[in-house]
Amino acid sequence: MKKENIFGILRIVMGWIFLWPFLDKLFGLGYSTKSGKAWLDGVSPTAGFLKSAQGPFGNFFHSLAGNTAVDWLFMLGLLLVGSALILGIGVRIAAYSGSVMVILMWLASMPIKTNPIIDDHIVYLLVFLMLASVGAGQYLGLGNWWKKQKIVKKNSILE
Repeated sequence: MKKENIFGILRIVMGWIFLWPFLDKLFGLGYSTKSGKAWLDGVSPTAGFLKSAQGPFGNFFHSLAGNTAVDWLFMLGLLLVGSALILGIGVRIAAYSGSVMVILMWLASMPIKTNPIIDDHIVYLLVFLMLASVGAGQYLGLGNWWKKQKIVKKNSILE
């Protein structure tokens, strides 16, 4: 398989990793979010995770749990990062935004139970940085069309 196709597939997979929890938390599809516990049911999509934060940043994340602005930022982040990666548009900014999100989730997950430092959040961070650096939107996506748009030509961060 060509490396370009692997970059495209990896980008789409990472997009789905972000888009799926948005859908599950929004509608309560019964996977991580039980039916009746969805955001549309009035339940905070961040409260449970942030309230369980421990370690050196636990109190900080506890203070954010259930905050409406944090809920909106989190859900919009999942939606926009996931959609951009799946489509192959705005991959660079989506990858950088996703990197910030996974680092924050990593900090909230401290202490890590299976490894003192590395978990899936760090792997995702490295994948995001790789996707941004190789221009992964141009493979199996709309990236080639996207980067020809005037706004993208003026603002390369939008590639």
